[in-house]
Amino acid sequence: MSELIAGTSADADGAFKGAVLHDTRRSPLWLKPLEAVSALLMLNITVLLLVGVISRYLFNQSLVWSDEVVSISFIWLTMLGAAIAVHRNEHLRLGLFVDLLPPRLREFVHAFALVAIAAVLLALVGPAIDYARDEWFIHTPALDLPNTFRVSSIAFGFIAMLALIVQYAGRSARKLDLALAVLLVAAVAGLCWHFSPQLMKLGTANIGLVLIGFAAVCLVAGVPIAFCFGIGAVCYLAFTTHVPLTVVIGRMDEGMSSLVLVSVPIFVLLGCILDATGMGKAIVDFLGSLLGHVKAGMSYVLLGSLFIVSGISGSKVSDMATVAPALFPEMKRRGHKPREMVALLATGAAMADTVPPSIVLIVLGAVAGVSIAGLFQAGFVIAMVLLAVLLVLARWKARHEDMSHTQRAPMQMVGRFLLIAAPALVLPFLIRAAVGEGVATATEVSTVAVVYALFVGQVMYGGIGLRKFYDMLVETAALSGVVLLVLGSASAMAWSITQSGVVQHLSGFMTTLPGGWVGFMAVTILVFVALGCLLEGLPAVLLLAPIMFPIAHKLGINDVHYAMVIVCAMNIGLMMPPIGVGFYIACRIGDAPPDEVIGAIWPYLIALLVGVLIIAAVPGITTLAL
Repeated sequence: MSELIAGTSADADGAFKGAVLHDTRRSPLWLKPLEAVSALLMLNITVLLLVGVISRYLFNQSLVWSDEVVSISFIWLTMLGAAIAVHRNEHLRLGLFVDLLPPRLREFVHAFALVAIAAVLLALVGPAIDYARDEWFIHTPALDLPNTFRVSSIAFGFIAMLALIVQYAGRSARKLDLALAVLLVAAVAGLCWHFSPQLMKLGTANIGLVLIGFAAVCLVAGVPIAFCFGIGAVCYLAFTTHVPLTVVIGRMDEGMSSLVLVSVPIFVLLGCILDATGMGKAIVDFLGSLLGHVKAGMSYVLLGSLFIVSGISGSKVSDMATVAPALFPEMKRRGHKPREMVALLATGAAMADTVPPSIVLIVLGAVAGVSIAGLFQAGFVIAMVLLAVLLVLARWKARHEDMSHTQRAPMQMVGRFLLIAAPALVLPFLIRAAVGEGVATATEVSTVAVVYALFVGQVMYGGIGLRKFYDMLVETAALSGVVLLVLGSASAMAWSITQSGVVQHLSGFMTTLPGGWVGFMAVTILVFVALGCLLEGLPAVLLLAPIMFPIAHKLGINDVHYAMVIVCAMNIGLMMPPIGVGFYIACRIGDAPPDEVIGAIWPYLIALLVGVLIIAAVPGITTLAL
């Protein structure tokens, strides 16, 4: 999920920028209580899940009511976090095309993006209130509470985001630009409304004309991806069907409410703890002492560290931010070129994205109905295949490396580093074993991992202060809101595409491709590499998974095998210049100009692509681990 932290990619050369809303100098006073509430909700979810695990495994009693409290807390955390993320500049948007515009035109496009966001939120506030009112008659089984207490969070979140946007627009955009943008949006909406009877007769053509067209225009204009998906779904349903917009709210609710997804904020919190305590650095130091003296040794350490650390944090940005500062100075001292180091960092992070706990795998499993335990089991093996191809390339590139001035670390030093790193090294294997053996679900093991990391960090790695921990809880809420709002809006857009009937046509075309399942796999890799560049990885998966998995199933492709292929292909696109957001994040973390890194990264991307082709062509690599 690391690729979703848009604020880290906001340099001038980035393809993706943070949301158009950013003014931390003028934080609204009313946002402070929302941050405090979100921190309490995050703490409440973690404690309740842990209590539930303890009660079930030690006392053989299930706390039925706890799941309902967690569900209510979770959706409120999501919507409050999404509002906080709007203010903190952490919603993803595509800034590549906006940055190419002349300054004066860019200002108007900025105003248009703000108005478009405000328009879709305004269109959804009423249906969200109606949806909450309708849910009053549905009661939770254990607590007997009206479901309105849970789903009213959606309307509240929309109103909070709308207030932030209006407030920011008044300060950041010219009044003339705002007026023209309002007129443009109103004119387009008015024309679509006027011609809606004709649009309804177009059938599946509406998908390209209204749903994808509007979403694509807004994406190019810099509207955050979550809102682009919402705009596409709202325009399609409002102008080409008689379906009420409460359906959009219902699909968003369903997309964001699965208890499996509760592990997303828990693993985000785990990544924050990893960074704050220095557990990741301990692993890097140990691997450096063990392998640093061999040819290509530091490249091995870099890739091995990413592999292991990813198994703790589940976050690519966290992985890269942990490993790069610890290794790059020594690698530079040994003569490694910055462009090669950043290229290896970026592709190594892409390689490690299937190592459990992977937030992408958790979300994909929830959306596509694939076993998360199976994804975790296979993900470890798949990452090893990609690790192997990168290790071979790194060794070949280091064939002329001068090791004459490098000494092997004394075994006493290696042992000391191992002793320090041991508690951190245990954690990824603990997570994988617990989920793979069925001892705990992904959600439960994430809570246990957080408590373990907090305890070990406090005892062995310096601990975390209360203020720092509070900031981590708020940051977790914001990042989780980003992930889950994209998930909710993508669910609404994917449902709209499905209802249009285009999926049936696509299924018929895909199942008749030359080469059968092999041809379908080839097309899948191309599609997800391209969408990994354009949409960022997770939104691409969320949008297409409900469409592509049924086709794969018809062709007899194992669900876990197919999931591994699309996640790996997506990650290649994520790191592929000149658009892939992960590429620019790696450049920023590694402090290297993107123009220099572009030439160095292609051999590593080709190596990853070879690995993906092997994984796709040999299903046994995936299914062997199941």
